[in-house]
Amino acid sequence: MARFAPLGQGRTLRRQGAFIQSQEVWPKIASEMVSLLTRGSARALALGLMAAALTACASTPAPISAGALGRGGNIAGLPTPPFDYDAPPRVTDPNARLQCVPFARNASGIEIYGDANTWWRQAEGRYPRSSSPAPGSVLVTRGFNNPGRGHVAVVTHVESSRIIRVDQANWLNRGEVSMGVPVIDVSPNNDWSQIRVWHIPGGHWGGRVYDAQGFIHPFTLMAELRS
Repeated sequence: MARFAPLGQGRTLRRQGAFIQSQEVWPKIASEMVSLLTRGSARALALGLMAAALTACASTPAPISAGALGRGGNIAGLPTPPFDYDAPPRVTDPNARLQCVPFARNASGIEIYGDANTWWRQAEGRYPRSSSPAPGSVLVTRGFNNPGRGHVAVVTHVESSRIIRVDQANWLNRGEVSMGVPVIDVSPNNDWSQIRVWHIPGGHWGGRVYDAQGFIHPFTLMAELRS
């Protein structure tokens, strides 16, 4: 028999993200979840149920010119992200002295410890992973600042198939907490493998393209195979 559990079952959720609300299912996430479980129909059933709970709230691609895609893309071709004028991209606590990992763990409820560059590997077999963002999922970036470093941020909004907003800590390397930060997918195939992050101090897209490993979704895998 196979089971799955949204994080927070049996305890108070630390974050009431949109992933626990009833919204339209994004079929792409469902198909990616199926590819994760390869042993037995019970596991496939569990993954299908989890996919039904994972949601996203937009399907229309953001306008983006072909010349802005890829690692050498022209930033001028990127769209201005949609802002919530009541809550624009902002540093909410410049003196938090937080690293990205404890912030993401507390905000998402995903119980992974250790350096950010180990999260993707640690999530294997414990949490669903995909290349599709959903509110409440954790975006895992590699090569942050140098090839040996990583970064994790919590998705709060899916604006389109190309733009999301995240909450995160220590992106500016000052231990600060940033909220509502736009992130844009500039990968040629729209698979979220290459991203740019909004630079809050300058009010523009960041000049560097980062490699993203994907999204860890806040559901624990508790599959059991019984004969």
